Amino acid sequence: MDSESNESGVCGCCGPLRPRYKRLVDNIFPEDPKDGLSKSDMEKLTFYAVSAPEKLDRIGAYLADRLSRDVVRHRYGYVVIAMEALDQLLMACHSQSIKPFVESFLHMVAKLLESREPDLQVLGTNSFVKFANIEEDTPSYHRRYDFFVSQFSAMCHSTHEDPETRTRIRVAGIKGLQGVVRKTVNDELQAIIWEPQHMDKLIPSMLFNMQDADDLDRAGHPSTPSGSGQDGEENPAALAENCFRELLGRAAYGNMKNAVRPVLVHLDNHHLWDPNEFAVSCFRIIMFSIQAQHSHHVIQQVLTHLDGNNKSTPRVRAGIVQVLLETVAIAAKGSVGMIPECKGSDVFNFESESPTPHNLWLGPTVLEVFNTLLKHLRMSVDFELGDSSRRNSSSSVSSVRGRESDERIVQNAIIQTIGFFGGNLPDYQRAEVMMFIMGKVPVYGTPCHTLDTVKIGHQGTKRIQTMLLSSLIMVTSGFKSKSMSAALPPPFLDPLFSISLMEDSELRQLVLEILHNIIDRHDNRAKLRGIRIIPNVAALKIKREKISKQDVAFMKKHGQQLYRHVYLGCKEEDNVHKNFELLFTTLAILTIELANEEVVIDLIRLSVALQEMALNNEENMPMSIRCGIMALVAAYLNFLSQMIANPPFCQHVSKVIELRNMDAPYLLPEHIFRDKCPLPESLDKDDRQLYFQTADMAECLAGPGYNAERLSIPYIPQVTVLYTVGKIIHRCKQTSRDRLTRRKSFVDTISLQVDIMSSSLPDKSELAEEITFETLKKAIDTTGLEEQEREKRRQVMEKFQKAPFEEIAAHCESKANMLHDRLAQIFELTIRPPPSPSGVVSISAGHTQHPSVPVYEMKFPDLCVY
Repeated sequence: MDSESNESGVCGCCGPLRPRYKRLVDNIFPEDPKDGLSKSDMEKLTFYAVSAPEKLDRIGAYLADRLSRDVVRHRYGYVVIAMEALDQLLMACHSQSIKPFVESFLHMVAKLLESREPDLQVLGTNSFVKFANIEEDTPSYHRRYDFFVSQFSAMCHSTHEDPETRTRIRVAGIKGLQGVVRKTVNDELQAIIWEPQHMDKLIPSMLFNMQDADDLDRAGHPSTPSGSGQDGEENPAALAENCFRELLGRAAYGNMKNAVRPVLVHLDNHHLWDPNEFAVSCFRIIMFSIQAQHSHHVIQQVLTHLDGNNKSTPRVRAGIVQVLLETVAIAAKGSVGMIPECKGSDVFNFESESPTPHNLWLGPTVLEVFNTLLKHLRMSVDFELGDSSRRNSSSSVSSVRGRESDERIVQNAIIQTIGFFGGNLPDYQRAEVMMFIMGKVPVYGTPCHTLDTVKIGHQGTKRIQTMLLSSLIMVTSGFKSKSMSAALPPPFLDPLFSISLMEDSELRQLVLEILHNIIDRHDNRAKLRGIRIIPNVAALKIKREKISKQDVAFMKKHGQQLYRHVYLGCKEEDNVHKNFELLFTTLAILTIELANEEVVIDLIRLSVALQEMALNNEENMPMSIRCGIMALVAAYLNFLSQMIANPPFCQHVSKVIELRNMDAPYLLPEHIFRDKCPLPESLDKDDRQLYFQTADMAECLAGPGYNAERLSIPYIPQVTVLYTVGKIIHRCKQTSRDRLTRRKSFVDTISLQVDIMSSSLPDKSELAEEITFETLKKAIDTTGLEEQEREKRRQVMEKFQKAPFEEIAAHCESKANMLHDRLAQIFELTIRPPPSPSGVVSISAGHTQHPSVPVYEMKFPDLCVY
């Protein structure tokens, strides 16, 4: 009989012949399990295992067999003793031979977890946690923890009837998951734990326990400890949060997607975006737990999720955007900015900003983030306008209005996110973002390929303009640029000024606020708030620096453009008190930041031109607007005279203001902008003492430094074709809406055509010149004609070389005005197609009706056909 048969046949009846490791294992079990583990016998077993590590696998297998029998026979006392012995052997033995022993240990833990007894599940979990804290000398190539991830996750969702038992099981499950994370996350061979099938179990299990309403407020403050001592260990929400933080803190760059995606899916499945307090708290934990250089990955994940929910309810989208705002706010505290992707050999020069490498966001481009946000902003406007149209044809008015208000929440959240995100970028990137957003703003008269203003209509276009300009205000807040030419390049300045001339006071206010953010580099706006006669400007302690050469060049190039838009913005009939306040602040900031001697003269000429515009009233403005312009001029000249510290100029301005206080208080800002201010029927031009006189101001500035002679040249705004076409298009849109109520007759159209043709033709008396011998002689003799042509060219060259710029501009303006008038008349013709000239008229019910004529049969004037 061989040794194995002897061992199985003899050792059963003869104890001394059994293997020593079995005897040592049997000795640790007392007769009564209540006596617990025999310490002396356990020490002998431990010494034997350390001395003979090759026996560890047999010891583990024998202990596993005994434990399995005890579990089946419900002898739970011996089960506890067996697990205690296994724990002590694990802690004592560290050798190559421990690998087979670990397999037996994990098999026993799995047996306990599979049982339905909560005590055994908790016992197995505690043993696994002790094992997870052991650092093994060599990696394991074949060990997997799939079963433990599934089992611990199921325990985290325990629904036991007894609340105390349910809490114990959930706490044990969370501890088990924490042990799996600690055991596998630092082992390169166990990277499989980051795969989606495992993360989809780990993350939701933690979030499920963090949803406890009693611990929600605590979870919303990541800077405070989640729990300490016994309370924190027995609190499922606190323990789950700690495990969640630990898992995210160990996540590498390549694992961020698999770690964040289950969070978003869990929030979707449990409808936690509305309300979104728990979603915000979760992402606060994520942003404070991950490594700083991975922040952009979380932002990209939220943006992608927002794209996937573009058809969800407004409150869900608003919740996602608010979470995005929270993540951006946290990421911005430890980052300078995100670097756009370099193309080709483009290299960014960081010398001006000198950001540190560890503070930079790498990954998605800045413009990609803004493009996504602007796309959802446009979609929200489309949804809102669609609801408005349905409201007109639906009886459910309250529900539609509620959805509209929800869409406003989405839009405001997007604007705040755009503004906060852009406001935390470095200046060199913020300028690019400003250009990008400005390119998205629909402007009449300029090509806009990103937004189809035809589909959204006038109301939708205005909504998008308002929201994009509001976001630009937030982006430009705190923007400091050393050079105005870099802060206000023509591609940004031209469309911005075009919007400032729209017939909407709110849009003009937003444009002026954007200009204030950019031009005011010394934060003087708060001191200039409110249009008023400032008695002592020196008391404001205004900060200013000497104007640089770059800014001087900027004003020479774009100064006239700035003056023109201030001039044209003042005469809009829908101006309110705030418009005049912002215009006054604009003039004051220009004086502080960009005014040299030449600019001061230009600003005085502009003020005089505004005064003359209000007095002459060629635009038929309301009296309130005329008096408001007068008050604006008085407030600004009072400020300017004190800023340049010219005593005679100050005296002249003060004298006019004093006379107005006595005789015409409605020409001062303190009176005209009050409610129910009495207005005069007309402004008396002959009362010269109430107005600022050009000759008197020129005399005050006759000293060195100022070219006072230029004050005698009247300021004439150079109206661009873009402005004219924009106004015509805007007028056409308004007129087309009233086409059914206001129609011009065909006779008026033809007469207008005849007027245009006749005005462009020479007088008939010139055509009927008598042909004589002298006329033929002059026609043959070309010598005199050549001399006249040469003299004409010389005069033109001399004029453009020596004449003042204002005279040249006025000359060109007079020619351009004729073109603008013709354009306006042509547009008036095109928007009112005349009826068919067949003259067929039917009379029914006492009303004259013209027959319906197809467009292709209508006859248009020749000037309208090309």
